Amino acid sequence: MKNYKLAVVGATGLVGRKVIEILEEYGLPISQVDFYASRRSAGTEFFFNGKQCLVKELKESSFDEKYDFAIFSAGSDISKKFAPIAASKGCIVVDNSSAFRMDPEVPLVVPEVNPEEIKNNKGIIANPNCST
Repeated sequence: MKNYKLAVVGATGLVGRKVIEILEEYGLPISQVDFYASRRSAGTEFFFNGKQCLVKELKESSFDEKYDFAIFSAGSDISKKFAPIAASKGCIVVDNSSAFRMDPEVPLVVPEVNPEEIKNNKGIIANPNCST
């Protein structure tokens, strides 16, 4: 099984922290995970899978790292700006904001209802809300 490179955008927010908790719980095949937030939250340190991690400032160049996937939980303005940049670099974005929910080009996916729609993505996948 391939190990994936993952970015978590909005890592210091309530939803971002829950995403990180779930990632730890499920032990997914991740070879590298990087955590991003605003300039104000950059530098925050926490533990992930027993290792100390540093939150980086989200920049347009952040996705030059060639991530396989990114989970965005930083609000619609951030998603509108940075999700297309990530997707243009070959990263598949799962967006928790409202930015793309009504976009006919972006599949709105609820895994228990329409998981097959994941295949129809052009780099960005929306979900109905952050609790999904």
